[in-house]
Amino acid sequence: LMFWGDKPYHSLDYELKERFGKKVYKLALDGGMTCPNRDGTLGVGGCIFCSQGGSGEFAASFGRHKDVWQQIEEARGRVAGKIPKDGPFIAYFQSYTNTYGPADYLEKLFSRAMDHPLIVGISVGTRPDCLPDDTVELLRKLNERKSVWVELGLQTIHEDTARFIGRGYELPVFEDAYRRLKAAGLTVVVHVILGLPGESRERMLETVDYLGRLNVDGIKLQLLHILKGTRLEALYQEAPFPLPSLEEYAGLVTESIARLPQSVVIHRVSGDGPKRLLLEPSWSCNKRLVLNTIVGKFRENGLYQGIFSGKSVQNGVF
Repeated sequence: LMFWGDKPYHSLDYELKERFGKKVYKLALDGGMTCPNRDGTLGVGGCIFCSQGGSGEFAASFGRHKDVWQQIEEARGRVAGKIPKDGPFIAYFQSYTNTYGPADYLEKLFSRAMDHPLIVGISVGTRPDCLPDDTVELLRKLNERKSVWVELGLQTIHEDTARFIGRGYELPVFEDAYRRLKAAGLTVVVHVILGLPGESRERMLETVDYLGRLNVDGIKLQLLHILKGTRLEALYQEAPFPLPSLEEYAGLVTESIARLPQSVVIHRVSGDGPKRLLLEPSWSCNKRLVLNTIVGKFRENGLYQGIFSGKSVQNGVF
């Protein structure tokens, strides 16, 4: 098997150690913005899986409307004792849509984070339909100072699923944003949700293959979580749909990564649902078990990242 450090895939941890010579940690921050899918522009309530924290509960419960440096210091305080207090850190603007504001506001916000001596880069979670040219140009300029990653929530390439989850934009919008971000020299990380209602294994792998052909810089594979207070919870209670078992999910993640080029950095293989909000799948709470099961599945099947790169979905092993 090929290994990147202790993993049979090109993990974010490995990539950051290679780049910075030591372990780098992410601090979840809140930029004080909302989302066009919440404020009535496109819809209200967000995508059906999105909770009140706007997919950034770990930041939202602490950060609303606080100065960025104050948030950084408080986030460091919360992890004190677990990780080195001098970092280095990446400032992760996670909650809601972090380019959904005027460029001058964004410039103050992101520059403030970059000014902190322990911050080596920023990661900006956003939507492809919230990246006007002036914002992309701002991110390009900031990227000359310190690393800038843009994280785009794609979830699926299939338009029927996108409509069902209430994503609010079509695939060409993603393609246009991706092209402009790459032309500006930015690092782009794409979020995919595995286990969306009505999506077969083949359809999920088609999304992964599509991103493999784009050769995206990074990918986050996220298990579909059913969280309390979401529209997805109401749908699930009304008409339960099948959710993957741990074994099934590990097989799906393993094959997904085996299909991706080795240059693609794997930022996440499962994701965190806050325990106080998580309804299903309950097994996903045990992060160590999930990770060990996935790595075990690679070993069991003699797989590693890139072994199936460029092959059709039907050629998989699971």
